[in-house]
Parts: sequence; structure tokens; C-alpha cells
Amino acid sequence: MTPLGLLAVALLIVIGGVLALRLHPFVVLIAAAFAVALLAPRGPGAEISAGEIVAQGFGKTALDVGIVIALASILGACLAAAGGARRIVEAIQRLVGERHTPLALLLAGFVLGIPMFAETVFYLLLPLARASWERTGRGYLVCVLAIVAGATMTHSLVPPTPGPLFVADALGVPMATMIGMGLVVGFVAALAGYAYACWADARWPLEPPAVRATAAAEGCGTERKTLPPLWAALLPIVLPILLISLESIAQAAPGAFPSGVAALLGVVGEKNTALAVAALAAIAVLALSGGRLAEVRATLGEAVAEAGSIILVIGAGGALGATLRQAGLAELSRGLAAGEGLALVATAWLVTALIRIAQGSATVAMITAAGVMGPLLAAGDAAVHPVYVAIAIGCGSKVGMWMNDSGFWVVARMSGMNEPQTLRTASVMVAIEGTVGLLATLALAAVRPGL
Repeated sequence: MTPLGLLAVALLIVIGGVLALRLHPFVVLIAAAFAVALLAPRGPGAEISAGEIVAQGFGKTALDVGIVIALASILGACLAAAGGARRIVEAIQRLVGERHTPLALLLAGFVLGIPMFAETVFYLLLPLARASWERTGRGYLVCVLAIVAGATMTHSLVPPTPGPLFVADALGVPMATMIGMGLVVGFVAALAGYAYACWADARWPLEPPAVRATAAAEGCGTERKTLPPLWAALLPIVLPILLISLESIAQAAPGAFPSGVAALLGVVGEKNTALAVAALAAIAVLALSGGRLAEVRATLGEAVAEAGSIILVIGAGGALGATLRQAGLAELSRGLAAGEGLALVATAWLVTALIRIAQGSATVAMITAAGVMGPLLAAGDAAVHPVYVAIAIGCGSKVGMWMNDSGFWVVARMSGMNEPQTLRTASVMVAIEGTVGLLATLALAAVRPGL
């Protein structure tokens, strides 16, 4: 079978398995990987079997990102349990003023989307949107959409969340570069989404469903009376970004730091170590904020269990990418990869968007698109830095949030919107964010193609 035929088989299995059969993403992705490996033509002197190709792809991906995903899950869970999310929101509200609560929720969602999953951020911050409406009687929809606008962009563009972490690893993008570019493009896109949210709120005002007043007053999903100080709440988020960025600077400019400091940064700035330090900081914040040993144990157990499922999905995506490379997908599209760099960036966005629309999951769309685009980048001179392709994949995953996406139902049911309301508000908003993110990425790639 030709490489193009194998790619079609893989996409058919992924889209059909998730959309039609409702199978777990791990089952779908690993089935696609085995199908490609078994159907790919193999010479008589092939040294390893199809199963070994799949296992090697899975193992390499788990080696590269497995520990980081587990530590990031621990970080986010402990920060939420400690009340750190609520402390950050309160600080932002004081900074921008209570009149600008929607803007505070946008910024809080953007910050909290770095260590936490987008749906978790929505769970945590939605009570504040309800509480704001109870105080003012207006602006509920813009508050809901602001949470989505902020969290959804960092969730898909800024490691250590699984999607961008996997894409950066698959395309060979340095972690510090992915974080920096993801923050820049993500913030521009989030502001565009916020502008649409303000317009939609004026056009289609919304009231929240009936909820207990106490639930709205608690806010951020925690009843903890003693919240950590702001510096402690921000420390687990800022620490890994700072350590990884400083290590990158030390690598790029050998004389920027004294030799001893540079050596230390080489150790603590490595992604696994940096996330380990940040996770320990988050555990300490939880413990010092009044968390009992039983609560710490339970939080860690839940975080590790959740991370295990994600690592399986990410590893299966890596296996699929490895089998596509082995099948000769790079040779199939050598001309595209060696051609106009901006065309490759746009292609990455379009491929991801189509997969997202077809099967619903943003993370699965990113994983699959990275498996497709990785060989294209390896085929020749892409004319642009691979970070732009990685960012385009993240932005493409924002297009197509509709009824086949679990996130669509989370936003709809918890906010009190029906399907048409969710489609014309949240779905349109995230599509705008993804499109603006692509335009910002193309502009940056045109100005600084090689960084």
C-alpha cells in the first residue's frame, strides 16, 4: 500500500473509532498504529517486526514526555486543592477592579490553563461567573466565555499540558521556544476571543441556571478557609517556565552566566527536573495551606491516575507517528516540506482543524496532526522554524468545537446554555481564536522565519 493510502487508513481508523464507535482514544490510536505498521510494505531484510516499530514509537514518546505529564498533573491538582486558583483570581480581580471581572476571568483562565486541563479550569472558575451575575445582574455570558477564551489557548499552546507538550516533542521544538511562542500567540488569540465574548454578551444576554448561593459564593471549587499567599500560588506555575527559559539562555549564550550557575541551570532547567521541582513546590503549597496528609495522598493518587490515562493516549499517538514515518510519508510529501514555509504552517493548521471537526477531541487532533506533519518537516528544509508548525497545530485544534466534543457539553450543561446558544457563542469564539492564532503565527513566521 502507498504512503498516501496508509495515511488514509490511519485517519479513517482514528476518526471512525472516536466518532462512530466512541472508543477510548488510546484504543483508536494504537489500532491505527498497528494497522499502518502491518500494511506498510517491508523489504525481505527488515530487521524489526511491525509490533516492535509500534512499541518503539510508544516507548520513545513515553520516555520523552511521560514524566512531565505525570508531574504536571500533580502540579495542577495540588494547586487546585490548595486554593491557589482562587487566590490568583482574587489577585487579578483586585488588579483590574471588580467592574472588570470578565477580564480577570480571562487572565485567570489563561494563567491556570498552563498547569491545568481546560475543563478543570472551567470547573474551578465558573462559580465566580455565577457570583458576579448575582452581584450585578449582568455579564454572565461574557464571564463564561472569558474563562473558555483564556484556558483553551494555553491548554493547546503552552506546555506542560499534554497536547502542546507532545507536539513540541514530535516536531523537535525546544521546550522554552514552545512556551514563549505559545504565550505570545495564545494571548493575542485570547484577546480576540474576549472581544467576541463582549459582543456576544451584548447581543444574546444569558442568565445562569438556578444554583445554591453557597456554591456560587465558594468559588474555584474549594471550601478551604486559609488560602495560600499569591507568591505561593504562582510559584508552581512560574517556576518551571523560569527554569526552562534560563537553561535555554545558558545553552544559547555560554557566557551569560558564571560556569557554576550555568552548570546548575543545566540540571534544574531540564524539563523533567524543572517539572519535578515545580510539583514538589505545589505539594508544599497544599501541605502548608492546611492540607492534611490524607488530603495530600488522595490528591496525588487522583492526579497520577489521571496522568496514566493521558500518557497511554500520548504514547499511542507517538506510535502512530513512528509508523507513518516508517511507512515513507516523508518521501511522499518532500516537495511540500521543502517549499514555501508559510504554506506548511497553513497546511498544519488545516489538517488539525479537519481532524478536530471530524472526531471532536482537540488533543487527539493535535496528536494525529503531529504524526502527519512530523515526517513532512523531516523531509527537507521547511523554510520556517518548526515552532510555527507546532503553534499552527495548536491553533487548528480550536476550530470545530461542536456536539461530538466532550468540552462542548461541559460548557453547555454547566453554564446553562442549550446547543444553539453554545454553537453561536463558545464554538464561534474558539474558532475565531484559532483563526486569529493562525494569522498571528503566519505574521511571526514571515518576519522571523528562523527565529
